[in-house]
Amino acid sequence: MKTNKIFAGLLLAASVVSVGCSDDFLEVTPPTQNPIEEYYTTEEHVYEALVAAYDPLHWPDWNGSQYNPVNIMSDIMADDIWVGGSDRTDNQFWHLMMNYEANPENCMSGLWTCEFTGIKRCNDVLTYIGWAADDISAENQALFNAQARVLRAYYYNNLWKFWGNIPFYMENLEFPYLAEQRTADEVYDAVITDLEDVIDANVLPMRWEDTSTEDNVGKVSQAMAYMLYAEMVMYQNDDSRYQKALGYMQDIISSTEYQLMRPYSAIFEETGEWGSESIFEINYKSQNAVRSYNGPLVAGGTILPRLITPYGYSANAGDTEGIDQGWGFCPVRLETYDMYAEGDQRRDVTCFDANAHGTYEHRYQDTGYFLGKYIAKTANLEGQLADGDLNFNNNLRIYRYAETLLNAAELLVRTGGDTGLASQYLNEVHGRSGLTDTVDPTIENIINERRLEFVGEGKRYWDLVRTGMAATTLRPDSYGYRTNTWSESKKYLPIPQAEIDAAQGTLTQNNY
Repeated sequence: MKTNKIFAGLLLAASVVSVGCSDDFLEVTPPTQNPIEEYYTTEEHVYEALVAAYDPLHWPDWNGSQYNPVNIMSDIMADDIWVGGSDRTDNQFWHLMMNYEANPENCMSGLWTCEFTGIKRCNDVLTYIGWAADDISAENQALFNAQARVLRAYYYNNLWKFWGNIPFYMENLEFPYLAEQRTADEVYDAVITDLEDVIDANVLPMRWEDTSTEDNVGKVSQAMAYMLYAEMVMYQNDDSRYQKALGYMQDIISSTEYQLMRPYSAIFEETGEWGSESIFEINYKSQNAVRSYNGPLVAGGTILPRLITPYGYSANAGDTEGIDQGWGFCPVRLETYDMYAEGDQRRDVTCFDANAHGTYEHRYQDTGYFLGKYIAKTANLEGQLADGDLNFNNNLRIYRYAETLLNAAELLVRTGGDTGLASQYLNEVHGRSGLTDTVDPTIENIINERRLEFVGEGKRYWDLVRTGMAATTLRPDSYGYRTNTWSESKKYLPIPQAEIDAAQGTLTQNNY
């Protein structure tokens, strides 16, 4: 049973720096009513602020206004899953995103708020470290600083990929709280340079030694920073940094701190969380979880499994899967199921066959298959104390060692490196699936292997965009669900109109 999550004992205490959706969120009053400059002068209190900087990682799946699970927000724009739900008006902005017709009045806005809150909290930590320097050892100052900056880069990475041209600041704003809007290239340059500086400092461990305690579980590591760096460099197609990114991937591999988990199904079980393959996960807990619709930002679980599990599901007699009910979003496409070779273990883990295991109410875009990696199981609600919808304990996998190997293989090919080594990395992932053939290390084969490996993990859409395959792959389908073709003008989502209005003329809207 999983009871310890990222700083679980401190998450509620971290509400001393909780934020709202107004300018007032930049004015923080600590619970002691001491001036903020006096409160954050001890290591204990700065650590609280660091805990609070991690907290927005948990919010996007349901932030009180929108369902924005990051993996799903990416994948609905690709070609592996449908949106589903009751009809095209159910989570309508998802359907609009899927068809590349999101508009400022009806688009994803929750993630924007969550990530900018995270950035604000990271900046707070960096400020408070200076205030408390006399009370914090040099070692811990460096650790706190590195964690805050890697987290900030992660939050900016999500904003940059979805919106590109965003308000950007490395120090928190003063009244009237208006930041300069930077182009996507400018955002990339600033974030990647800062991330390089953190990586070069080399103060984070490659892997935290003991992730079984709440003191360490869920912290960013050097390996996580390497993976974030490679993701950004590869998405930007920044070939001037390919060699450095490759070196980081090979550092992870040669460290022997990570390895592929077997069988593939074990990765997504509760017992597989923070296992040998896991480089970074967003932690959720069910035991004593108090997340609720009235308190969506407090410590607890996730709503993702409820969203993506068959609606009105009832298991066949004797079935031991323990599948709970869901809302029928994100059915897996038939073409996705069919792309797997017979014997590929990833197929049945990825594509839960609802008709083979029970009965359910077929909803919009139904295929009979649902995303098995995060399927709702009753056991994963054990011990929750508030709203069951929001408290499944499924951790969200962000970076896995399989991606390290595939990144390394791709970067070797792109830099003219050792093709034998690229083949070794590629086929280590391919072979773990149970298949016995070998795959040649070409860019096409590596991208295809990434697709097979990461369905439902938020990778496919970005791979299609960065490789130039989006315009030829993301086209109208034969079902009449997607009627538009992706184009470069659709690369970035429209900025929510409420943000445009609040910016008092300082934000330029993206093309949409």
